[in-house]
Amino acid sequence: MCGIAGFLHHDPNRPADAAVVKRMTDAVIHRGPDGEGFHVTGPLALGHRRLAIIDLAGGDQPMASADASLTLIFNGEIYNYLELREELEALGHAFRTQSDTEVLLAAYRQWGVDCQEHLNGMWAFALWDDSARRLFLSRDRLGEKPLHFAEHEGSFYFASEMKSLFAAGVPREFDSQWLEVFTCLGYLPAPHSFFHGVRKLLPGHCLVVENGRISERKYWDLPLVDEGDMERNAATVRARFEELLADSVRIRMRSDVPYGAFLSGGLDSSSIVALMADVSSHPVNTFTIGFRQPEYDERELAQNVADAFATNHRAIEVEPESFDASLERILHHYDEPFGDSSAIPTGIVSRHARRHVKMVLTGDGGDEVLSGYTMYQGEKFAERFRRLPAVLREPIPAVAGAMARGLRGQARYRMNRARNVAHASNLDFDARFLQKLSWVDPARVKALLRNHTDVAPVVSIEDFMRERLKKCPYADGFYRLMYYHLKVSLPDDMLVKVDRMSMAESLEVRPPFLDHRLVEYMVGVHKDVKMDGLTRKAVLRDTVARRLPPSLLQAPKRGFGVPLGDWFRGDSFDRYARTLLDANATHGLDTDVVGDVLARNEARKENVGNFLWILVVLARHLGEQA
Repeated sequence: MCGIAGFLHHDPNRPADAAVVKRMTDAVIHRGPDGEGFHVTGPLALGHRRLAIIDLAGGDQPMASADASLTLIFNGEIYNYLELREELEALGHAFRTQSDTEVLLAAYRQWGVDCQEHLNGMWAFALWDDSARRLFLSRDRLGEKPLHFAEHEGSFYFASEMKSLFAAGVPREFDSQWLEVFTCLGYLPAPHSFFHGVRKLLPGHCLVVENGRISERKYWDLPLVDEGDMERNAATVRARFEELLADSVRIRMRSDVPYGAFLSGGLDSSSIVALMADVSSHPVNTFTIGFRQPEYDERELAQNVADAFATNHRAIEVEPESFDASLERILHHYDEPFGDSSAIPTGIVSRHARRHVKMVLTGDGGDEVLSGYTMYQGEKFAERFRRLPAVLREPIPAVAGAMARGLRGQARYRMNRARNVAHASNLDFDARFLQKLSWVDPARVKALLRNHTDVAPVVSIEDFMRERLKKCPYADGFYRLMYYHLKVSLPDDMLVKVDRMSMAESLEVRPPFLDHRLVEYMVGVHKDVKMDGLTRKAVLRDTVARRLPPSLLQAPKRGFGVPLGDWFRGDSFDRYARTLLDANATHGLDTDVVGDVLARNEARKENVGNFLWILVVLARHLGEQA
């Protein structure tokens, strides 16, 4: 796990400046505090910051082949490197180190760009083939590791993080056309960025720079499975799923440094800990954070799991005072606006874990692979609900809303939730889909930005979503959600969040649910096997999770969230509120909309904590551009 950066001048006679690539790697020293390395020759410069996990003595980079014709910088881990090494040795390759980096070099030597298809891992790498005068870049299938690039003044630049590109002189010119998309979703999906000319390499894609030309192609995609051919045999699915997940955990525990696991009170991370306990010869190190607010605190559930599997468990409580420091860290490490507030607890638990280990396994990806989000329940419910005559179902949201106004506390919350589910179920899929994925009603976002859009056009959230789903091969809303989560929100929200916050603490994160073998298999599983009735994650519950404490199996679904609604009330939030209200004059945000959101949060009329976080992050970034 590391940070990479480099550039190639299109003019082969223009020499690369070593000082520039040094600035690029210095900008991401947090990604690799254990060492640095450079390869500068002719028009090419490669730089590397190392976080040593495997082959501590022999894995330094850049790494060259024995004949010096290939040079590689690599961020990530190839989990099947031992099996690949054995296969490559049988094909005549010899190895000098025990590192997965050298295995990757040999794989390229053997299979060329098709080496990607042989890899099981997470990666972003750049390989210089001197004999072909070719720079080859690749990003892993699901997008666990980031890779950004830009062309500037006759040169091609690339890096793990955008801050390295800016350190090399790439202009930091804000692109405001994405404001509506970001404000609805809280993130901006690849290949786009908030800066003109800066792009993100898509997951499952590779890129070649040769003879002054840049070519990009897709080398992997989700398997195309017809909806009528989805696997319906639950026993077959359970057996294969358990086999694949157990093997994924096994190969992800390969490490030459201390490791552990993030442990929440959820099924996914708890199941990973259970499988780790089967393999580990010593107690697994587990890490949990909690909050004073009971509805956000999962420490007791996590402790039950820790007790069941005799882990070496550590838990800490997050204080509201963490907000200021978390905001500054997020602004620095994400480079562009990023509005998923679960980055706050991710950063805190990463810092907590890094005091004891250098690598952790997590439950990330479980909801995407198992179709486990509550919105999948909503999609199955909507399918049934819409069978009712319109005259019966259409009035239900208004009735539930009227009932909610007479209630308080959790009863009011549940009734409002019922109103929202009924309202969404009355909509067609496109409208329902947009409502599910947006933090607030998109109409409110449009009102917020109306002053800005009077002078500068923006891409509408509706157009963006249509573009993202145009290649989706499914008609069923359940599978369309699955497609979007695996292709967009997983790589561009969840994995970005985890990568930046864990690497900010120089901590490697490995999510076993994202083994491509498991992902490819589960894509072809029928929705009634994944969700038995309305029971989420039936496949996991009927396999690994059977070993978990009953309290965990019966607990309601919770996101990895922060009590921002509470934190954003009272005197401590006043200065942020003033910043938001001042944003209209300088950045085109409508103060009436902002004021209404603040008032509704203060009065506890609506849970808008994450939307306020999005606005705070956006206002700060816009302020930096002014």
